[in-house]
Amino acid sequence: MNGAIVSTVRTALLAGVAACAFFADMGATFAQDVIPLPEQQADDNAKLYLSSNQLVYDRDHKKVTATGAVKINYKGHKLVADNVTYDQASGRLIADGKIEVVEPDGNKIYADKMDVTDDFGQGFINSLRIETTDDTHIAAESGQRVNSTVFVLQNGVYTACKPCADQPEKAPLWQVKARKVIENGETHTVRLEGTRLELFGAPIAYLPFIEVPDHTVKRKSGFLFPTFSSAQNLGFGGTVPYYYVINPSTDFTFSPTVYSTQGLLLAGELRQKFDSGTHTLQMAGISQMKAKVFAAGTSDSLRTQRGMIRSTGAFQINPRWSFGWDVMAQTDNNFSRTYSLKGLNSSTFTNQIYLTGLGKRNYFDVRSYYFDVQDADPKNTAEYQQAFVHPVLDYNAVLDKPIGGGELSYNLNFTNLTHRGLSAYTAGTTARFPGVRGEVSRLSADAQWRRRFVTDGGLVVTPVLAARADTFQLGMKAPSSATYTYAGNFYSGVATTRSMITAGTEVSYPFLITMPGSEHIIEPVGQIFVRPDEQMAGRMPNEDAQSFVFDATNLFDRDKFSGYDRIEGGTRANLGVRYKGTFDNGFSVNAIAGQSFQVAGRNSFAQTDLVYAGWNSGLDKKASDYVGMVNVQTPFGLGVTESLRLKKENFQLARLDSTLSYSSKIYNTSVTYSRIASQPEYGAAEDREQFILTNSVKFKDYWKLYGTVNYDLRKRYLNSSTVGISYEDECTIFAIGFTSTRDTSNNSGSDWAVGARLTFRTLGDVRVGDATSSSF
Repeated sequence: MNGAIVSTVRTALLAGVAACAFFADMGATFAQDVIPLPEQQADDNAKLYLSSNQLVYDRDHKKVTATGAVKINYKGHKLVADNVTYDQASGRLIADGKIEVVEPDGNKIYADKMDVTDDFGQGFINSLRIETTDDTHIAAESGQRVNSTVFVLQNGVYTACKPCADQPEKAPLWQVKARKVIENGETHTVRLEGTRLELFGAPIAYLPFIEVPDHTVKRKSGFLFPTFSSAQNLGFGGTVPYYYVINPSTDFTFSPTVYSTQGLLLAGELRQKFDSGTHTLQMAGISQMKAKVFAAGTSDSLRTQRGMIRSTGAFQINPRWSFGWDVMAQTDNNFSRTYSLKGLNSSTFTNQIYLTGLGKRNYFDVRSYYFDVQDADPKNTAEYQQAFVHPVLDYNAVLDKPIGGGELSYNLNFTNLTHRGLSAYTAGTTARFPGVRGEVSRLSADAQWRRRFVTDGGLVVTPVLAARADTFQLGMKAPSSATYTYAGNFYSGVATTRSMITAGTEVSYPFLITMPGSEHIIEPVGQIFVRPDEQMAGRMPNEDAQSFVFDATNLFDRDKFSGYDRIEGGTRANLGVRYKGTFDNGFSVNAIAGQSFQVAGRNSFAQTDLVYAGWNSGLDKKASDYVGMVNVQTPFGLGVTESLRLKKENFQLARLDSTLSYSSKIYNTSVTYSRIASQPEYGAAEDREQFILTNSVKFKDYWKLYGTVNYDLRKRYLNSSTVGISYEDECTIFAIGFTSTRDTSNNSGSDWAVGARLTFRTLGDVRVGDATSSSF
């Protein structure tokens, strides 16, 4: 029960005073159905309307009485009662008999009797009941107004749970009871005395008193709901946050956590709001009591004093431009992840600063990155191998006017980065170098024109013209390996350029087949892109095109590489077919299948580079592997997606990703099976198989069991698993779960954790760790 809830009661008294304003001006005995205030005819909202079966003015006793289905409407406030009496001598208005008041915002107030003074200074309501528009419910034996500034509820009850339709007298799932609720208009506080929280009608918590700000106060210092956690190497933890208002635009939350194993963690978050944005400063630190419980030799076990600081800003310069940053520094590379600090528990934290502009047909973004790898390595080896990106700039635009009847678009990209150290590993018999020590700058610009023609016969022809130019400024130290030679460019201060011109055409012939109960669109597609060989193929650094998977989703891409550092060259043809089928019974099928061919010139995917991008991808031969994808959706919630790559030589399976999902009101499940054939040149001597299952089952209306399993079928062990149970209705959320992770490098600090959550709508929640059942 809070200030906003208690203040709702005053509407009932306000409606009564409105009636006083009307009755006080009456000078004769009369009765009529509807009476607007004469002096307020110009403002319909200010008119007071009264209707009743009978209206009597007693001149001797100076009383005005309306009886029988009394209705009063004033400034959007509506009052209904059996009888309403105004005593001019005492200045009091009394209403009784099935009183109902409706506020302009829709809140409803019920009472048996209301007695107020005409100045709204004093009064009371008996048998009070309130129903708000957000489905909260309040009841009290009585409500009383004292000295114009104090409002008192006696024996108040508050809940956000709906009453049981079959048994309205049954106690709700939870409710808050208070012997007395006092709202003070001068101090703007609400004091609850003799307060207890009940669950299923039984008290579970009791406080002698609680004092909270009323509805007029947007922010007020005070304690927040406690949270709890439990993890393998941290122990059981309890947090009691304190919220402190510094000024109207700045506040601070102090969140100390006591861990049974590691001791006291001090954490705080300072938030500042400006006219154009916000800034947040997050801090945390601990002196670990038992660092040795962590795995020996890890960054968690080697340091006792640990801490971090993080700054985040987001500012809207104008409707099109925004600016911001998110940076973090910590004493070691795993502190934030181990203690699951807010927003910092991932394996990699990206420090960045950015400026972004968004127009109707263009986009600009410039940002700098530094990647903070959070792992257990005390030497920070993986982080030291990451690049400083300072900066990367992207600009793309689509001209709003046709050029030659077609659409012209262009992109600009500038990247400048530095590696402090060499990043190298051996896969199979080859050495790979994801990062080479030194500095690289690249400026790239490309433009594309395309136009779509449709012949009378239904043939769709789309010619494409594209041009690309790159300039590199290199300053790297050449990597060396006994098993690897690389004829790349690493000369400091040398500018290197390359270009690419592409002329291509896509031809497709979609045709519609209409059958009883279904429609089918079959579209054969053929593409050819004519261009010279990739200049200096594989001899330039590769930072943003290292990841590559050939499948049906990129079969018809003009350039299949994932970034700017590599560019597809040579003449290539892509052949395939698209299919879409819809059925009257609710089924639908979408499919793509095809193959790609290196018609002439050097195959870029067969050219080795620092990371062997494209090698053994299925595109490194003149005729590629076969790729296909099928998606089937059913009207009863079942969905199937199959994506595969078959080797062209023998149709053996090279890669398979299969997902089966089912969704209904009761049952939701998703099963994903992945299989990748052995790739010795990538260090995978055996086939790889993985099975991922997510599952949830609802029962008894509000309960749900959920779980996830990530299982390696070849090595026969669980990578991770989660199991839990939750309850969720209109007013309460409860969840508890257990998570276990196979962490052979001890990067996460703990191999298991328990999470729980108990939320009372409109009041707050209590948490133990992280129990995110809603994600299943």
